[in-house]
Amino acid sequence: MEKKKKSEDTEQVAVPKQRKVSSGPLRDKSRTMARMVEAVGKVIQKKGYTGLTAPNIALAAGVDKKLVWTYFGGIDNLIEVFLQSKDFLKTGAKPVIDDMLSNPNNVGAEEFNKLLQAQLTTLMKDRYLHKIIHWELGEDKKVLRIMAEKREEIGEGLLKLIDPQFTNTDVNIRAIAALLLGGVYFLTLHAKNNGSTICGININEEQGRIEIEKTIQSIVYNSFEKAKSQK
Repeated sequence: MEKKKKSEDTEQVAVPKQRKVSSGPLRDKSRTMARMVEAVGKVIQKKGYTGLTAPNIALAAGVDKKLVWTYFGGIDNLIEVFLQSKDFLKTGAKPVIDDMLSNPNNVGAEEFNKLLQAQLTTLMKDRYLHKIIHWELGEDKKVLRIMAEKREEIGEGLLKLIDPQFTNTDVNIRAIAALLLGGVYFLTLHAKNNGSTICGININEEQGRIEIEKTIQSIVYNSFEKAKSQK
């Protein structure tokens, strides 16, 4: 009888449920790669550009340095992935750019102004982007040149959308764009690195930033209006 009971108990034992797999080779690899990309930024912040070596990045990511080559094919490729993840035209301005490309016939002063304002906002907030721009200005490196060329290609595509509005006028929208972009770069880098004012304006303060935003908008809208009046 007791033997029979034991047999019945054995039969009633529930089969353990299959645990849902929350990890695996592919997911683990993806997470590790993301950690390594993030580690590039940490190394830049802590050691600067010269500190971007495989051992330093691996240490910051908590992985074996061999994975730099296994997962990315080399240090330059890893750095390029990081730079792409921080590129202004692919992050801060992406919604504006997507809208412009989706509606090429409706690109005007409003859209162009939004693009410049998005750049100003992004540069005011993104400390990594400051480091990248400094790096571009101070060192001739292939990966940085490639990124700059890709950025220029995107910018060229956007400028072609508005070029027709300025043909046969004396308004050079490309020169205006270059001055505005250069001004935004310098103002934000200067303000964030030493905190000083330029022409009495401090864009670290809300009022100073608002004045710059209003002036960018004014220049853009006046340029489009002037070109329109000459058609």
